[in-house]
Amino acid sequence: MYVLTGSPFRGLQLDRLRRFLRSCDLDYDEGVRFTAVLMEDDEIVATGSLDGATIKCVAVSPAHQGEDAASRVMTVLLQKAAETGIHHLMLYTKPQNGYIFGGFGFHTVIRTADCLLMENRRDGLKRFLADLARPKDERKPVGCIVANCNPFTNGHRYLIENAARQCAWVHLFILSEEKGMFSPEERMRMVKEGCSDLKNVIIHPTGPYMVSSATFPSYFIKDKLRTGDIHCEMDIRLFGERIAPVLSITRRYVGTEPECAVTGKYNERMKEMLPACGIELIEIPRKEWEGRAVSASDARRLIENKQWNLLEDLLPESSLNVICAKEGDASWPIHSECSGI
Repeated sequence: MYVLTGSPFRGLQLDRLRRFLRSCDLDYDEGVRFTAVLMEDDEIVATGSLDGATIKCVAVSPAHQGEDAASRVMTVLLQKAAETGIHHLMLYTKPQNGYIFGGFGFHTVIRTADCLLMENRRDGLKRFLADLARPKDERKPVGCIVANCNPFTNGHRYLIENAARQCAWVHLFILSEEKGMFSPEERMRMVKEGCSDLKNVIIHPTGPYMVSSATFPSYFIKDKLRTGDIHCEMDIRLFGERIAPVLSITRRYVGTEPECAVTGKYNERMKEMLPACGIELIEIPRKEWEGRAVSASDARRLIENKQWNLLEDLLPESSLNVICAKEGDASWPIHSECSGI
């Protein structure tokens, strides 16, 4: 047997990989960036892939179950991750497969009836939470906001202001994922500079523990119509059962969602599930601009269309400063003079 790798595979090799995964009752995940396949003669015996720090699409041919096929693939994936500086890995799988990945040093973060989230650190979540900044005192209530801020808008600022007025302390989590117009570091800079006057707001990265719908894998879920519900349940339970109690959070704030059905449904699920964890979901009416709710998607559209003069109505100065800085970066695909913003 021998191993082939692709970053990722293309053409005929990708077609063959898709067929193999279908034979194992899995789908190919389009987000993968590196794949290893174990071959015997000209047939795929086992495979696994990486999407950043997430392991995906691990499968072994039924004829080779119980052999070291999975181990050989996982070894290649772990080595590749280490070569790129990634040592903390996550994976999602069917709950019944937990024992398999436990043998490779993975530990359960949260389990639902449909999905299991694991990481290769026994106390990864505990360490992540222990490293987060804490309030200076024990005043209550403590609120929480989880936001992408791609980019940070006046609408985000409005939501944060409302939470800060209503709570003694607010934990503000900014998504750490790399996908989007702005990097995690740029979004964090926008938010920190844009909220520097709100002294009871504590800003954190989400790390890998508050996962957006953009990165949640569904390749092992048969009923694709349930993917959103499965993701909601896992994300909400992880927050409500493992994260909020450590930080004494009893309120979670969201903006009303008049346009995005996915986000609206997620908010409804939080309303249903969070009270069982002692957490109240509070919806704040969205800040409006020209009769529409201020949104990051509108801001991205204006940036893509280079309508710089309209951005001042949507974005605070901290976000405009980051955009101006990016305009001088030749690697950013959108360029124009910044004098209009």
